[in-house]
Amino acid sequence: QVQLVESGGGLVQAGESLRLSCAASGRTDINYAMGWFRQAPGKGRDIVAVIRWRGGSTYTADSVKGRFTVSRDNAKNTLYLQMNSLKPEDTAVYFCAANIPLNPWYIPLSRSEYDYWGQGTQVTVSS
Repeated sequence: QVQLVESGGGLVQAGESLRLSCAASGRTDINYAMGWFRQAPGKGRDIVAVIRWRGGSTYTADSVKGRFTVSRDNAKNTLYLQMNSLKPEDTAVYFCAANIPLNPWYIPLSRSEYDYWGQGTQVTVSS
């Protein structure tokens, strides 16, 4: 239905910034909830931020609120995660994902609620 490819990860020092991109192809006309998740070594895959593909509600996890911003460019079929003031605890593989909307007002926060996933991109923050 939709294919997702993340890019933009890398190795940075604490306090620096990165912008992750998620390029979408396929059926991008559906108003998916688009989520960013991250998975640290030995940990589960946790929600970071959510935005609807065609606009609407957004969500940002408390752990990154004020530092990370989710956005999208529909003309480019691309989702972004701007990450500022990075901390070592932000080190993780970052994934983008798409949720098929059953209720357009609902913001899905659980991994199991997402239907399509990218392959992930590694972000490493050194102290």
